[in-house]
Amino acid sequence: MGIYLDNAATSYPKPEAVYEAADRFSREIGASSGRGAYRNALRADGIIYEARASLAELFNVPDAARIVFTSCATESINLALFGTLSAGDHVVCTGIEHNAVWRPLKALERQGDIRISIADHLHDGTLVLESLWEAVQEETRLIVVNHASNVLGTLMPVEDIARGAQRRGIPVLLDAAQTAGLHPIDVKALEIDLLAFTGHKSLLGPQGTGGLYIGEDVSLRPVRYGGTGSESAREDLPDVLPDRFEVGTANAPGIAGLLAGVQYILERGLEAIVEKERRLTLHALQRLQDVNGVELYGPQDADRRVPVISLNVDWARAEELAFVLDDEYGIMVRAGLHCAPTSHRLMGTLNRGALRVSPGCFNEESDIDALANALGEIEAKFR
Repeated sequence: MGIYLDNAATSYPKPEAVYEAADRFSREIGASSGRGAYRNALRADGIIYEARASLAELFNVPDAARIVFTSCATESINLALFGTLSAGDHVVCTGIEHNAVWRPLKALERQGDIRISIADHLHDGTLVLESLWEAVQEETRLIVVNHASNVLGTLMPVEDIARGAQRRGIPVLLDAAQTAGLHPIDVKALEIDLLAFTGHKSLLGPQGTGGLYIGEDVSLRPVRYGGTGSESAREDLPDVLPDRFEVGTANAPGIAGLLAGVQYILERGLEAIVEKERRLTLHALQRLQDVNGVELYGPQDADRRVPVISLNVDWARAEELAFVLDDEYGIMVRAGLHCAPTSHRLMGTLNRGALRVSPGCFNEESDIDALANALGEIEAKFR
């Protein structure tokens, strides 16, 4: 299958149990969850309940019902932003946001509903924490934090941000698209108010899965309306969670696969996954910095980042490298802006993008070696 190094976009391969669980649901159960009292419908209910409970265990969520399933982190973030913010509100966010956050915020700003302030960062993505607090105003109703950049890999100081926000009485939305499943997240200890995550990255589930944790003190408006399978005589949505935010038919085969992915993480141990990916990151930083003419972005300390490494070389464009790596070496990486123009503006690469390397828990150091060796051979051809 070649060497896959684009896990920041979606993890691949998945544990075999993920494929089996999604296939088994479609073949052997097939029923809609929450829509019947017959045996297969109850089996579907059980799988979705178990998936919710497993995610609650992973994130230390006291009440699993407060985890709402969505199609992806983008939908979760839209629900959090449009369901929380009102006209006149002010939002503070980091300066390395993905378009999943940035575009909804800008849409609300263009409508005249909100104002946005952006915290400062150093060139490697490190947050200037003081600038975040200086941006807070009397009308600030939400702080949005990208847990880790999908371009620079930089981890944000979530503990410090959460504590400071609590003292100021401001809710925090944590975008955990790049960290859920490969970095510890404890919403109870952090007292995080909103946690958006996707299922198809480091949680190792299928595409089309994700969720939003909604804290007990958060008042959230629905942004979608429709059938929930519960309290069907009402003209408005049920008040109970998760039904209030889970309208329509659930992606039960996908959630079955997500359950298998989360169970794999819990059984293997998050600590073991974190340690392996830290070693891969360290090895990649060491090998890639030896490539002639390379510029690496983000922290050079593997403990301050997730396994996402972006780079450019002075002898070829990122798009050319990505094409040759795939075409001649079977190595899959991503080139471009990675849906994160704010990060590229910080890096000074908005006009050229970058090559992104993102190993996952099924990669080995030999995959990194193959990439570094291939770049050395390509340089000899391009010079």
